Amino acid sequence: MASEVASPIVQRFAGKTVLVTGAGTGFGAALAVRAAAEGATVGVHYNRSAAGAEATATRVRELGHEAFLVQADISDWSAVRLLAKQVFDQAGTLDVLVNNVGDVAPEQMSWRDVTQEAIDRVLDVDVKGTMYMLHEFGSRMLDQGHGAIINVASTVVVRGSPRAPQYAAGKYGVLGLTKSYAAAFAPTVRVNAFAPGFMETGATIEREDWRSGRREKLISMTPAGRIPGPEELAGAALFLASDDAAHMIGSFMICDGGYSMVGA
Repeated sequence: MASEVASPIVQRFAGKTVLVTGAGTGFGAALAVRAAAEGATVGVHYNRSAAGAEATATRVRELGHEAFLVQADISDWSAVRLLAKQVFDQAGTLDVLVNNVGDVAPEQMSWRDVTQEAIDRVLDVDVKGTMYMLHEFGSRMLDQGHGAIINVASTVVVRGSPRAPQYAAGKYGVLGLTKSYAAAFAPTVRVNAFAPGFMETGATIEREDWRSGRREKLISMTPAGRIPGPEELAGAALFLASDDAAHMIGSFMICDGGYSMVGA
């Protein structure tokens, strides 16, 4: 039997500039590299993962595309204002923003462990940070006359989170922000949400629950029968910013191997 040949990656973002937040690690890094593979100049945002961001930028450049690094704590509105100015001053224009940054409270194994600090931290990043990014970058995209924004949400809005209720609340907030700014910015700037299911990122495989049976339990409950790496989901997420998704505004797209499917 002849070996399968991988399908060529379509250049959906040739000549465009894409900014990915939290691109130093995990899903953000995968999104940045995939955007470059599809022809984009990539803005690699980070807060504390400077080394990871440099590594992501190197991977982008190895694909033959430009990368630029920007740093900001997105939970600080003044920092986001400065970030937006920096990005537009440096790139001139921004075609796609991927709001990937989110805090999942990875150290929390039960709702009983919740603290006020943990609640504030998650909501500051997931809700306030996403809103600041939408507000500042979206308004500039409106001024330039085009743009697409992808908010990385979660399937936790379908099933809740008995582990970390504040995380579920944060992602519900992201969904509300998506619909609100989608209505405010349409049709000039399209805003949509992408909800990945469980992925085997470096952070996930280090979690206590992941190493003590949760991975196997989730696989047994997933119709696809496996947990993918972040690279496998990056192309699906970026679809929302492509011309093929031009009529999708305020949508919530799930990509989780059927885990959240009703009746599965």
